[in-house]
Amino acid sequence: MESRVLKIRRWVATVVVLVALAGGALLSQGVRNWTDHTVFGAPRTPIAITQNALPVSLGNFANGFSAVLKPALPAVVNISSSKVVKPGRNQMSPMFNDPFFRQFFGDQGQGEARPQREQSLGSGVIVSSDGTILTNNHVVDGATDIKVFLNDKREFQAKLIGTDANTDIAVLKIDASNLPTLPLGDSNQLQVGDLIFAIGDPFGVGETATMGIVSATGRGGFGIERYENFIQTDAAINPGNSGGAMIDIHGNLVGINTAILSHGSMNGEGGNEGVGFAIPVSMAKPVMDQILAHGKVVRGYLGVHIQDLTPELARAFGLKDGTGVLVGDVSADTPASRAGLKKGDVILKVNGEPVGAMNQLHVQIAQFAPGTQITLQIWRNGSTQDVSVKLDEFKDQDEKVASAESTGATLEGVQVQDLSSDISQQLNLPAGTHGVVVTSVDPSSPAAAAQPPLNRGDVIQEVNHKPINNTSDYEKALSGADKQPVLLLVNHGGVTGYVVVEPR
Repeated sequence: MESRVLKIRRWVATVVVLVALAGGALLSQGVRNWTDHTVFGAPRTPIAITQNALPVSLGNFANGFSAVLKPALPAVVNISSSKVVKPGRNQMSPMFNDPFFRQFFGDQGQGEARPQREQSLGSGVIVSSDGTILTNNHVVDGATDIKVFLNDKREFQAKLIGTDANTDIAVLKIDASNLPTLPLGDSNQLQVGDLIFAIGDPFGVGETATMGIVSATGRGGFGIERYENFIQTDAAINPGNSGGAMIDIHGNLVGINTAILSHGSMNGEGGNEGVGFAIPVSMAKPVMDQILAHGKVVRGYLGVHIQDLTPELARAFGLKDGTGVLVGDVSADTPASRAGLKKGDVILKVNGEPVGAMNQLHVQIAQFAPGTQITLQIWRNGSTQDVSVKLDEFKDQDEKVASAESTGATLEGVQVQDLSSDISQQLNLPAGTHGVVVTSVDPSSPAAAAQPPLNRGDVIQEVNHKPINNTSDYEKALSGADKQPVLLLVNHGGVTGYVVVEPR
């Protein structure tokens, strides 16, 4: 009996050992597999700049996005600025224009009006724990007093470190330490459809977060800043959000909220209509770095007036795909003129990077330091060639206009006359300007329908690449253009540009 019990006990012990070994093997395999998974809410190594963030499964956000927003909210601040504005003459109360009141008060109300103080509200982003804050230039432009209010209700007087109106960026500093910050993400990796959040203080109601997607990238051509490369979003951005944070799903700062399109105008009054814009961090950070290092921003300068290449212009210059930007004019004694760039060249690439639009070329050139040698691939006379250019430093007075979006023309319904010296002086044209001046344009003509339209006072200098010195040259150049698109080089206010006029 005892022998039988002993055998049973040995058998049970053997089974227990085997089960334990099998369970251990399964457990080790499970642990090994689990370590390949991302654990939501696990601590992340704190870094100032993040790159190549891994995709996030939205299944991790079953209860909402508080895990992303909660650590980000304290790093977004409210900014209140004020400035003294001195009104012009005759801006007193309308009653002083009434003769009844003037007989009692005389003309005392017609002098200089009293200075007034204007208040402005906006938002900002803490980017370093020692109190460096990134915001929009228009939030603090001209301010004599800037206050910053933190999420924890503390208030600080801010010092303006520097601004850059060309990108609408400003950098502030407050005397504080151990502040919450937002890590800087890689805005170049954003794609249409990516989830983003906008944080700011709209209408001064208090810190607010909204959600949307990236609607587009690389937006520009609005004319609100010289360098425009906006992220477009449908996340609600309203007045007061300017200077606030646009963050991605990882909580990284990818943009600075800047403008809204309201009732068809940028930065107009009114509320959100689903079209908001932010300055990408890829543009804001280099500007901030230069302001912190030098107090100002230094950029490269090429010296060309350019226009977007429309399908009509592309055909006129023999380009099939229509990529690139067209050189409408070349300023004298500039890197472009010294390198041999000419009117009618099409810039296709900058250091091998394709150029798709005017605003893109502006941004590309601005990213280079003065003195940098760059290579432009251009299209000229039916073939591509490389041109080496050494950039100068950009100064605001270097260009008469931000861009030469040329005037247009077509010839039916257009009246011209020879360009005399007196007319040249009246139009403030440079000495030696040649061509014929437009005296009238029929509003129903193809010229009036060109984009932009031909206007009285414009000077036509070329027709289909043929120089025009007088009305005789003009008529000869047009004689063989029956029912064909006409390519014109037009001088408007001293700057030339190309336009194609389609036949009726």
